[in-house]
Amino acid sequence: MKIEQIFTSCLAEMAYYIESNGEAVVIDPLRETSPYTERADNDNAKIKYIFLTHFHADFVSGHVDLAKKTGATIVYGPGATAEYELYAGTDGEIFNVGDITLELLHTPGHTMESISLLLRDEEGVEQCLFSGDALFIGDVGRPDLAIKQGELTEEDLARHLFKSLRNKIMPLPDEIIVYPNHGAGSACGKNMSKETYDSLGHQKEVNYALRADMTEDEFVKEVLTGLVAPPQYFPKNAGMNKGINMDIDSIIEKGTKKLSMDEVTAHLADGAIILDTRHQNEFIKEHIPGSIFIGLAGQFAPWVGALIEDINQKIIIVTDFGKEEETVIRLSRIGYDNSLGYIHNPITSWKEAGNETASIDQVTPSELGEIIAKEDVNILDVRKASEFYSEKVIGAENEPLDTINSNIGNLDKDKKYYVHCAGGYRSVIFESIAKRNGIHNLVDVGEGFDGMKEAKCFEISEYVCPTTML
Repeated sequence: MKIEQIFTSCLAEMAYYIESNGEAVVIDPLRETSPYTERADNDNAKIKYIFLTHFHADFVSGHVDLAKKTGATIVYGPGATAEYELYAGTDGEIFNVGDITLELLHTPGHTMESISLLLRDEEGVEQCLFSGDALFIGDVGRPDLAIKQGELTEEDLARHLFKSLRNKIMPLPDEIIVYPNHGAGSACGKNMSKETYDSLGHQKEVNYALRADMTEDEFVKEVLTGLVAPPQYFPKNAGMNKGINMDIDSIIEKGTKKLSMDEVTAHLADGAIILDTRHQNEFIKEHIPGSIFIGLAGQFAPWVGALIEDINQKIIIVTDFGKEEETVIRLSRIGYDNSLGYIHNPITSWKEAGNETASIDQVTPSELGEIIAKEDVNILDVRKASEFYSEKVIGAENEPLDTINSNIGNLDKDKKYYVHCAGGYRSVIFESIAKRNGIHNLVDVGEGFDGMKEAKCFEISEYVCPTTML
C-alpha cells in the first residue's frame, strides 16, 4: 500500500494518491492531470476511482479530464449532481482498491454532500481518515460557503458539521491519522495549523472544535465567530466544479503562445490585462505601465482569484523565462482559463516597440524611520484586518489588499503614502492596482512590517493573539 500526500503550497491544498496491488485512487485532484497519471504509470497501476470530498470552492478540480484519460469513476457524496457522469456514494459504502478498502463517511457541514474516507489496510485495520474540509488540523471547514437562500443558513450547516464530527469522526480510533484537504493559508478555515496531518487523538486534545464538553450551541457560536466574506471567486469555482470546462491541454496550448507586440497591442485594445508574475523586486524596478503584479513566488492563485473579479478576463502573461506553462496552470487551478499568451523578454520587447516603462519608489524601514523623524508621513498597512488589529505601527492606516477593488476610493490622490504589508509581496500588488486606478503617489516600504519591527525605529502596538487568520 502506498499513500502519498501531494501538497500545493500556493493553495495550501492537499490531494492524495493511494495505490494498492495495481489499483489506485486520487482524492481531490487539482486541475492538471499529469501528477496523477505519471504516478500511476510509474506504479504500473490503473486509477480506479477519483474521489471528490465535496464541490470545492477554492479551486477547480481536474477530475473530468482525469476520468477521460484514465477511465476512472468520479465519486461524490450523497445527493451530488453535476453536468458530467458521476457516482453518488452512500454513507458507509465500501470501495475496494487492490488489497485495501475505503469507507465513505457522509460528513455534511462544510457542504451538504461532503464526505470523509476511512482507509483500512490489507488486514482490515483502520489506518487513516481523508477528512476533506470537514476536519482540518487545528480547525474545521467553514460552514458559510454552501448556504442556499431560503433553504440552508450558515447556522444550519454548522449544526450539521457538529453532528458529523461527533457522530462520524470522533468515535474513530485515536491512533488513526487525519489527512485533510487544506492547511494554513487557505480561506476554507479560520486558523488552520501549518501541520498537514496529525493523529485524531491529538486533535481531540488541541482542536477547539473537538472539545469533548462542547455543546452544539457553543460549537455553532465558536465556528461562526471570526468569519469574513469569502473571496469573490469561490462561488464561481464551485459552479465550475459542477460543469464541464475547457480541457487543461487546450488551456496550456493557448496560454503558452509567444505574442508579438502587435498582438499585445491588439489584445490590450480588446480589454486584455497584463499580469506580471515576476518577483516583486523586478516589478518595482521596471514594469509595463498598467500591468497588475501578482508574483508566482507568493500565494499567486488566491490573490488572482480575489482581485481579478472577472473570471473570464483576457490575460497577457509577463513572467520569468521558462515559467509560462507554470503560470497558465496555476491560473487554471482557479478557473482563469483565458490566458492569451506571453510576452517574451517583456521589458526589452516593450521598450524596443517604442514604449515607456514604469517603476515604483521604495525605501527601507530604516530610511523611513529617518523620514519620520523629520516630518509627518502617511503609513498605509495593506495586511488583513486580523493582522493589523493583532500588531501594527502606531498611527498607520489599514486598507487591506483583500478589499482594494471596493475601497480604492478611500485613498486620497493628493496624499503620499508609504505602503507596507508583512514582508513586501502584498504591498506591491496593492500598489500596482492603485496605479491602474490613477493613484501614483506611493512609496513601497521594503521588507514590510517584519523589517519595520526589526529596524526598531517605529512605535509598535502591543501584540494581541488573533482568533482568526481570515
